[in-house]
Amino acid sequence: MIQIKTPHEIELMRASGLVTAGAIAAVTAAVRPGVSTKELDAVAEDHIRSHGAVPNFLGYHGFTGTICASINDEIVHGIPDPDRRLAEGDNISIDCGAILEGWHSDSAVTVTVGEPSAEDAALLEVTERSMWAGLARAVAGGRLTDISAAVESVVTAETHPYGIVDHYGGHGIGTEMHQDPHVLNYGRPGRGPRLVPGLALAIEPMVTVGDPATAELDDGWTVVTKDGSRAAHFEHTVAITPEGPWVLTAVDGGVAGLAPFGITPRQ
Repeated sequence: MIQIKTPHEIELMRASGLVTAGAIAAVTAAVRPGVSTKELDAVAEDHIRSHGAVPNFLGYHGFTGTICASINDEIVHGIPDPDRRLAEGDNISIDCGAILEGWHSDSAVTVTVGEPSAEDAALLEVTERSMWAGLARAVAGGRLTDISAAVESVVTAETHPYGIVDHYGGHGIGTEMHQDPHVLNYGRPGRGPRLVPGLALAIEPMVTVGDPATAELDDGWTVVTKDGSRAAHFEHTVAITPEGPWVLTAVDGGVAGLAPFGITPRQ
């Protein structure tokens, strides 16, 4: 079932989104050579709980972390591990969410430990830009796959043949972390449910340098590229409002990211 929120409920989701934004920022600031993914997980959990919220990943279908910490060829769902330590040049995708007063938020970012290579910098840039293109199409009156097509168009316009991960994608979000509809990162525009005010979605492109084919590790969670190529993952929770998209997990509401598309959201 697709859940439509009232304006007040969207305000509550915004409060949750700001907690998640703060947790992502705190973890990103703690990224350095030698830090373990479990230590980063503790940073996120402390931030979330200190702001009166609870982590929505922890315990979800048995998941043991507050964050998903996915390194290099790991696309999503990497499990925090005290023995997994970051090294200079690693890319780490940090996926995190919170529940505040019963309302969920979800966001992700990929960062490089130290200075990125030109290839890594380009991968992260196109993945993040494709996310913002999708968020810009979260507009009342449109169709769900307008978002999907916008993400895909950014990635496929690049000279380098980046891969868009199949099946994995965004989702509705509200009183549960994962709700209908499923939001693929590719597809023809003009299809799927109508976008209406009160709908909240998590938009999350996952892009690979090489072949986008995936495999799941024996831990039952971590998804990797089959060919070992690096991947990136960016995500924001957005609410569709009568005035346009409001990015609930961006501190500025999406002002900077949506400006290139001529959109000025709430802050």
